[in-house]
Amino acid sequence: METWLRLPVMVARHTLPALGGAVLVLTAAVACAPADETTGGPGASPSASVDPCPPGGLPTLAKGTLTIGTDNPAYEPWFVGNKPENGKGFESAVAYQVAERLGYPASRVTWTRVPFNNAIQPGPKSFDMDINQFSVTDEREEAVDFSSPYYLVRQTVITTKGSVVDGQTSVAGLRNAKLGAQVGTTSLQAINDAIKPSRQPQVFNSNDDAKQALQNGTVDGLVVDLPTAFYMTSAELTDGVIVGQLPQVGVPERFGILLDKDSPLTECVTDAVDELRQDGTLAVLEKTWLAGSDGAPELS
Repeated sequence: METWLRLPVMVARHTLPALGGAVLVLTAAVACAPADETTGGPGASPSASVDPCPPGGLPTLAKGTLTIGTDNPAYEPWFVGNKPENGKGFESAVAYQVAERLGYPASRVTWTRVPFNNAIQPGPKSFDMDINQFSVTDEREEAVDFSSPYYLVRQTVITTKGSVVDGQTSVAGLRNAKLGAQVGTTSLQAINDAIKPSRQPQVFNSNDDAKQALQNGTVDGLVVDLPTAFYMTSAELTDGVIVGQLPQVGVPERFGILLDKDSPLTECVTDAVDELRQDGTLAVLEKTWLAGSDGAPELS
């Protein structure tokens, strides 16, 4: 934010009849007084505007430090090596860029671990902001705040070679399968809303648990976001396969940075995200860390 400072304004000197030397001196002294030295009326404006997002001076939990939350483990490609503090991975890089825009260099950023489902619940937070693939939903916005979106996401079905869903090309072909997703996620919601399976979906505490269940055949397929689908099938699963992207219905799903409800930082974080989008930084980070949609067909 740019702060404008109102400079003193010199009041014009009036030409007065000659009323004596003393009177003229007094008149000149009063007439030349700076405007901000005069007594303002009840409606007088302040001499300078106040920056609502002072760089490095926000009302954070720890003065002078920005505390950022994420889950444990922090998965790739959003983070690398389960070390959000290293600046590697899409969300780690975004977080540090936002912090920089807010006036907090890396040396003044602290990370804390918060389970996904705990972060989206109402109540006091142990972080100033949390970045952890949080999709913005009306229900969640009743309990927490979100920044403007830093990523538009698609939900994707993955499996292993030879499973009953391997090779399926339509949503209808998935309805009798055993599907699963992490608790509290929009991936789980997508199973229920987009696929409408005949069997109750399996719910897992983490994607690690979900991957193990898929690998040992407890479930036929998982629903995860598209970048996670690429990473899991290429690097974490034996014979992993992307079945396809679920149809996009209505407003695209958006990832936003999560903050406490009515946080004084929400607008400042949103401004920072908007700057990153407008100057092309988000596009560069997405290209650097996230795979494209090639190889992930659309399910009809």
